[in-house]
Amino acid sequence: MANVVEVKVGLHCDECIKKILKAIKKIEDIETYNVDKQLNKVIVTGDVTTEEVIRVLQKIGKNATPWENAQPQPNC
Repeated sequence: MANVVEVKVGLHCDECIKKILKAIKKIEDIETYNVDKQLNKVIVTGDVTTEEVIRVLQKIGKNATPWENAQPQPNC
């Protein structure tokens, strides 16, 4: 079953984005990936976990955090 993994990571320049996409492409069992430069968000779908995506990004020196932790929580 495919998971949708969303992480927040700094997408400062095209060079950063190229590095990130290259690293993500190497993850096994991914189906699609997308980058939202304005939101500094990377979205990966496939048989992958948030931890795997974050680990891959940390290996190339990017500080990534799970998207749900990066957003301000709405007040109940």
